[in-house]
Amino acid sequence: MLDLQRQYEPLHGEILEALGHVLKTQQFILGETVAAFERSASRQLGVAHAIGCSSGTDALWLALASAKIGSGMPLSPGTRGGVPSVITTPFSFFASISSILRAGANPLLADIDPVTFNLDPSAVENVLKAAPTSRNVRAILPVHLYGQCADWDAFSRLAQSYDLLLIEDAAQAWGAAWNGVKAGALGHAAAFSFYPTKNLSAAGDAGLVATNSEETAARARMLRQHGMRHRYHHDEVGWNARLDGFQGAVLSIKLKYIDGWNDARRARARKYDSLFHAAGLADAGPYPAQGVVLPHVEPQAQHVFHQYVIRTARRDELRKFLAERGIGSEVYYPVPLHLQEALRGLGYNAGSFPEAERAAREVLALPIFPELRDDEQETVVTAIAEFLS
Repeated sequence: MLDLQRQYEPLHGEILEALGHVLKTQQFILGETVAAFERSASRQLGVAHAIGCSSGTDALWLALASAKIGSGMPLSPGTRGGVPSVITTPFSFFASISSILRAGANPLLADIDPVTFNLDPSAVENVLKAAPTSRNVRAILPVHLYGQCADWDAFSRLAQSYDLLLIEDAAQAWGAAWNGVKAGALGHAAAFSFYPTKNLSAAGDAGLVATNSEETAARARMLRQHGMRHRYHHDEVGWNARLDGFQGAVLSIKLKYIDGWNDARRARARKYDSLFHAAGLADAGPYPAQGVVLPHVEPQAQHVFHQYVIRTARRDELRKFLAERGIGSEVYYPVPLHLQEALRGLGYNAGSFPEAERAAREVLALPIFPELRDDEQETVVTAIAEFLS
C-alpha cells in the first residue's frame, strides 16, 4: 500500500540536520521549531492561525472544544437531555465521532453521497428538519474523505440557514481545495492528522488545528497545555496535546515538498483511470456491475488522493486474490460507525444508513503514493482484470 522508504531516502540528510537542531536547542516540546512549522503551515493553508498538537484525534477535539461547541465534559454515547449536538458521517474513522463525545456533544449521523462517499448535504438537512429543539444542533462536521473536500457550497448554505458552525475533519486532505480555497480555510475551524501514512506525515503521531478565529486559536493553544495561558495557572480543564519538536522539524522539511507530492498522487490517479478504462473494467457507477467504479472528482474540488478507492461487488474475494499475489490493498472502512459496538448507545441500527453500509461492503483502496511506478500500477490493474475475468 505504501513505501515510505522511497520518500525518506532523498530527505535523509535534511531531516537529520533538522533533528540535530532540536537536540542542540533542547526545545523538545513546542518551542521555536514547532512555531516555525505553524507559521509555514498557516501560510500554505491560507489561514490566520495553525496550532500544532499531538495527533489528528486531539486536533478534532481541540477544534470542537475551542469553538465551544460541546459542554466540555466527555459524554457516553446516547446521552440526551438538551446536550449540544454535532451532525457528522457514519463512514469515517472512529475519531470523527469519539472527538465529538469527548468535547461534550452528542453525535447525530446522516448518510453519505454514494458517488463521493462524503457526507450528503441533503441527508444532513433532513436530520436538521427532523431534529427536535432538544437536540440543540450546534455544528456540522463534514469529513473530506480520501482527500476530496465535501460539498462546501451546500454545507455553507445549511450553516447559514440554520445558524451552525462548520468544523472540517481534514485529516486526509492536506492540500485539497474547494473552489480554490484550501481545506482548513473553509470552515470555522479544521483538524488535520499527520499520522505517518498521511500525504503530509510526521515520523509519529501529530496533528494541527487551523482557524481564522483569534478566539478559537487562543483557546486551542490553551487547551493543548492543560488549560494554561500562564504556567501553572489553569483557566479550564484542558489536555496534554502538545506537538513535540522532533515532529515539528520533520513536518517543516516535508511541508516544502507536499505540493509536488500531491501533484504526483493526482498523476498516479490519472494513470489508474487510464489503465482501468483501457482494460474495459470501468463501470459508470455509482454502484459496481461487472467491473469496478473509479473515484469521482467533483469539478469544484482539487483532490489530493490520500487514497485511490474503487468499488467492486466481490470486494473481499478480490482483496484475497490480490494479497495472494503480493499486492497490498485496504478497506476504509469495513464497519460503519453506527454499527460499532462502542457506539451502540447512539441508537442506530443496521439499515439506518444504507449508502454507508453498502459502501463498507464494496470499497477497496489500492496502492497510491507519489513514488509509485507505472509498472507497479500495471501489475495491480492486470491482477484485477484477471480476477474479474
